[in-house]
Amino acid sequence: MLAIKESDSAGKCTPNLLPCRISHSGPVNTEKRYWNPEAGKDNSQTSYFRGRKLRGKTLKIPEGYQGSVLDVTESVLLEHPSTSNVDEEEQEEGDEQEDEKPVDVKVAEEVSKFDEIVVWNHEFLPDMMEDPFAKGMQEWIGFAQAMHSYGSQDAGFKAGQAEQDSG
Repeated sequence: MLAIKESDSAGKCTPNLLPCRISHSGPVNTEKRYWNPEAGKDNSQTSYFRGRKLRGKTLKIPEGYQGSVLDVTESVLLEHPSTSNVDEEEQEEGDEQEDEKPVDVKVAEEVSKFDEIVVWNHEFLPDMMEDPFAKGMQEWIGFAQAMHSYGSQDAGFKAGQAEQDSG
């Protein structure tokens, strides 16, 4: 499990989901000659990566949500002892029923924030209804809204659908 440590100094970025696998993890000194997307119509962009034409479309994060780029550290969140007023007999019964081991909760530090991502595809614009990343993000947001809403059962999914229709 992760615990997110928010940062007041986290800058803003726009993540790009590229249709390729890059065997490098870590910072890279990007230059305009390597990555220079050109804005087009309808939130679209065009760029070239290693000679291949890529087309991208901007996907906005819904209002009330925020994206974060995280750096998972080796730090572990300290567990606080329970201070409940359960009597010892009830506690022993509970211990027999559930023999749960403590879970290590690692700290993930916020590096940057974003309110949109760009989803890329080879040669043509990605279909936001079929792209697995765009579809997954919209489904997770709809699922989270449904879990945390107290209104109608499908309220959370309508917001995700509205975002798909506008994108």
